[in-house]
Amino acid sequence: MTSMQQALLLIDLQNDFCPGGALAVREGDQVMAVANQYAAEFSQRGLPVVATQDWHPANHGSFASNAGEPAGSCGMLAGQPQIWWPDHCIQNSTGAALHPSLTEQYITHRVRKGQNPDVDSYSAFYDNGHLAQTGLDDWLKARNINALTVMGLATDYCVRYSVLDGLALGYAVTVIRSGCRGVELKLGDCQAAIDEMAAHGAVIL
Repeated sequence: MTSMQQALLLIDLQNDFCPGGALAVREGDQVMAVANQYAAEFSQRGLPVVATQDWHPANHGSFASNAGEPAGSCGMLAGQPQIWWPDHCIQNSTGAALHPSLTEQYITHRVRKGQNPDVDSYSAFYDNGHLAQTGLDDWLKARNINALTVMGLATDYCVRYSVLDGLALGYAVTVIRSGCRGVELKLGDCQAAIDEMAAHGAVIL
């Protein structure tokens, strides 16, 4: 039996995904207390805490403004189905910064994703076309990490894609449900995402 080497993965705890932000998730700011609690525990045990950030150039192809389409409508980008989002998490903007109530001192590594304007990137591991990796898998493997505890924003997009990719890459994954909130473009999207993650082998706490 391989021993579990753990890391905490905090997904996109950024201003633009919190109330008042460009792509606000309802109650998104309420997960910061959960994140701080887990980050402190992992840090005290000498375990890595990884934070991801959407980090888009202003000309990103997923932005409704660049696509010339209404926000929330759907189309295709780089051969992938794409929801056209409001402009969000633009590199070096206040919206792209981690939320001020997140205790950043515990973060040992950051992963910035969505930098290629031609393809969106929900997952912490890959872009949506699985054409390029973010480097997170290599970073974790170099530290013999084989188990991930995951939480963040949003349940039905970046958390879901990160968890499914993590499972496919062979990590044991636990999702902290109290530390996640969703976009819910359609009612029930969050529960469907939780069910899908569980069906693929994630443990939902």
